[in-house]
Amino acid sequence: MSSLRTLMMIVALSVMGLTPAAARAELSALARIDAGQSAIVDKGQGAEITLSLSQSVPWRVFVLDNPRRAVLDFSDVLWPPAVEENAAAIEAVRMGAFQPGWSRMVLDLAEPMVVGTAAMATGAEDGRATLRVTLRPVSESEFAASAGAPQSARFRLQEPRLPRAPADDEDGRLHVMLDPGHGGIDPGAEAGGLQEAALMLTFARELREVLLRSGGFEVSMTRDGDVFVPLETRITLARAAGADVFVSLHADALPEDAGQASGATVYTLSDEASDLASQRLAERHDQSDLLAGVDLTGQGDEIALILMELARRETEPRVDNLADALVGGIRDATGPVNSRPRRSAGFSVLKAPDIPSVLVELGFLSSARDRAKLADPEWRAKAAEGIRDGLRLWVQEDAIRAQLVRQ
Repeated sequence: MSSLRTLMMIVALSVMGLTPAAARAELSALARIDAGQSAIVDKGQGAEITLSLSQSVPWRVFVLDNPRRAVLDFSDVLWPPAVEENAAAIEAVRMGAFQPGWSRMVLDLAEPMVVGTAAMATGAEDGRATLRVTLRPVSESEFAASAGAPQSARFRLQEPRLPRAPADDEDGRLHVMLDPGHGGIDPGAEAGGLQEAALMLTFARELREVLLRSGGFEVSMTRDGDVFVPLETRITLARAAGADVFVSLHADALPEDAGQASGATVYTLSDEASDLASQRLAERHDQSDLLAGVDLTGQGDEIALILMELARRETEPRVDNLADALVGGIRDATGPVNSRPRRSAGFSVLKAPDIPSVLVELGFLSSARDRAKLADPEWRAKAAEGIRDGLRLWVQEDAIRAQLVRQ
């Protein structure tokens, strides 16, 4: 910053009665939502959302279809653990970080509703703000016509920070894209005081350290903070980085109708799930974008899907070998794994046709035994070493197979 601009800023801050240090603290302070003064209640046949904020912030509201949702976006705010919700027309409420600088509340609608009124009032004396949004019932056709995220320069979805593509002279290093599942507004599974999104971010950082210290690896991550990353963007990041393999990391909780499971499991992509539990997990994982209020309308390209399927057929044998190597590495390093450690299902995050991609369920938060292991840094360190060893073995065997094909 030039000396003239610096002087102008100091003068402006003095007029406001703020020192530069105080101004930085003031400007960086996030708005807080007061749970005691906030609620979601019935309003006639619709619903009313009232949110009390410590200060005014930029905001917007819109509805999405398939499934029906109402979405409220804010410049970063600090969310309370919960907001009172007692509205028959609202089935579920989620709130949290969406992207850096951007927070979101998503309300699942029991019936088609659109925004009736929406306004934020700011107190003249204390600067506190109150946002009130009413939702009114409409016909299916009117709702469908109103659905969609509005164009907004202020709330434009940030383009992902694409990692540096590796140079051609990387000395044969394997570029691994680590994908800590969930994040931000989508915390994933929660059980026994553990949250999947936070736990997998911790493990991804630990695994990255193990790989880099071991040599022979280059590592990128789809997220390195508590932010939401859409499924399609995770694949885009891997491709932009020039990743050789894509490893998605999870620790899910099985729904009751899928039975019990424990131990590490490695999943590959298939059109039909290998079993009911795998099908349920894929369904839960693929709900991430819906949970976070991503607008999925207008997606789909049949020609692209056909081309992707052709490319995937060439990659599939390498993916199977990668999964086998990872199962062996984790088993050798940590001991017993799942009784059926190799499974498959239609996980959207594994659909990059040109990059061998696997999903590792490091354990299941629905299992008390797995929770104890996942919470143990020593066990996680062994698991990280096992994944490293599996990747090393796969690289060696993949090179041998490639040589045989060329001959």
